[in-house]
Amino acid sequence: MAKKAKKKRGFFRSVFRLIWNVFLAVVIVAAGLVVFLSVTEYKPADLEAVEVVGSAGKTLSVGDTLGVLSWNIGYGALGDNADFFMDGGESVRSSDDKRIGSNLEQMIADVDSLQPDVLFLQETDRRSARSYYIDEYNYFTSALNEYNASFAANFNVAFVPYPIPPIGKVDSGLATFSKYGVTEAQRVQLPVPFTWPMRMANLKRCLLVSRIPLEGSDRELVLVNLHLEAYDDGEGKRAQTEMLADLLADEAKKGNYVVAGGDFNQYFSSTDISAYPVQPGNWAANAVDESAFGDDWQFLMDETVPSCRSLYRPYADADKETFQYYLIDGFIVSGNCTVVSFGTQDLGFAVSDHNPVYLKLTLA
Repeated sequence: MAKKAKKKRGFFRSVFRLIWNVFLAVVIVAAGLVVFLSVTEYKPADLEAVEVVGSAGKTLSVGDTLGVLSWNIGYGALGDNADFFMDGGESVRSSDDKRIGSNLEQMIADVDSLQPDVLFLQETDRRSARSYYIDEYNYFTSALNEYNASFAANFNVAFVPYPIPPIGKVDSGLATFSKYGVTEAQRVQLPVPFTWPMRMANLKRCLLVSRIPLEGSDRELVLVNLHLEAYDDGEGKRAQTEMLADLLADEAKKGNYVVAGGDFNQYFSSTDISAYPVQPGNWAANAVDESAFGDDWQFLMDETVPSCRSLYRPYADADKETFQYYLIDGFIVSGNCTVVSFGTQDLGFAVSDHNPVYLKLTLA
């Protein structure tokens, strides 16, 4: 009996030691990850100069008409085959490298067909695990060699540790392309709604502001490429929108022509979104209060074509009539610009979870 009791105690000691060792290993790994993320955390300044590459030198004057295309390209991986865990889907990596390559190739063809003078891209990856480390900014820069190009990071994390399997390394941001000579491009840091430790592995969203001189004038065309907060409680989007409004007001006071466009992750308060009701359990967009910007601004969203679809399930074989859609991509344009045309390009979400939006305007 004594031997049996001794063996029993020995067994429980072994089990306890194993559990303790596993617990200790988890604590050490977690602590190491926190230290690693702390050391490698992306900490941009409030204002940073951005390199402009390329030799495009087309000139622009008051009275000229130009086309501006904005497209959230979903890092090349969110075509009609994709779902995503943050929207209620299952996937972390939703496409293989071949599918990403074919998506990017089609995007270039779609841009070529529209021939915009200015192109805003959001969710453009450079060295990210989720897009197989394809440098998408370089891909577009090489293909669109008649444009100047600039890039500003807004998601730069050495290792995103969630979910299981983890997202891993992300290097992504905004890219602006212009056929006109850009004299200056700047990255403007937006308020970050996340606190430590979530802040370390999250986005540091920004504005990419580019300036184009106008011949025979001391005024400029100011281009603002943006992608505002998505998965916060709403306070982050409001703070970022307020900062955007202040920046636009400052530029308008100088008499500049201003075009701000991209993925607002919100709809404009004058936009009728009744055709796209939010289904129970799905993400819902907030409204941008247009009155906070003042009277001399034009808010453009196309109510006839959805600019975004949910990633709660793949799109290719889904019922298109009952799918969850959104209006969250558009432009804010200063009153000294005359809008010639504006619309969402219905590409059927074949290569991205967003449709591009195209604006044609004249500098009045």
